[in-house]
Amino acid sequence: MATKIRLQRRGRKGYAFYSIVIADARAPRDGKFTEKIGTYNPNTNPATVDLNFDRALYWVEVGAQPTDTVRNILSKEGVYMMKHLRGGIKKGAFDEETAQKKFDAWKEAKLKGFDVIREKEAKAKKDLAAKKLEAEKQVNAAIAKKVAEKKAAAVAAEAETEAPTEEAPAEA
Repeated sequence: MATKIRLQRRGRKGYAFYSIVIADARAPRDGKFTEKIGTYNPNTNPATVDLNFDRALYWVEVGAQPTDTVRNILSKEGVYMMKHLRGGIKKGAFDEETAQKKFDAWKEAKLKGFDVIREKEAKAKKDLAAKKLEAEKQVNAAIAKKVAEKKAAAVAAEAETEAPTEEAPAEA
């Protein structure tokens, strides 16, 4: 049986939500599957992945072929890194403890990279909001200036209309 690791679509129209499943290659996309090993939600930023790491690693090691999208997900989650390290253990390049330290260091570096990206996005949003606020303040100041000019013109026009009426009774 040719086994694949692939996405099974869930969710409503326009809001896809996927289950990561192990299925026979001949089974339909949303049909029968062997095991569900996680979920993938591309609607959040960044995409949310909930993965049973041990089962995913097991299936990759026994030869299940992931689709391109699932391969990217598994790679980002570190399944392929751990498979690589386990290959080194089997060859005798290092022991399990060293492999786990290498994996933890890799995962930590990856999480720091995500934190840097999140901080950059937050700073960009904050800067954009400040820029929009400044532009809005300038527009409001221009509008206030025009309104003040109109009021001043109205007061001046009213003063001109009142001034001749005051002079006329003085002459009479």
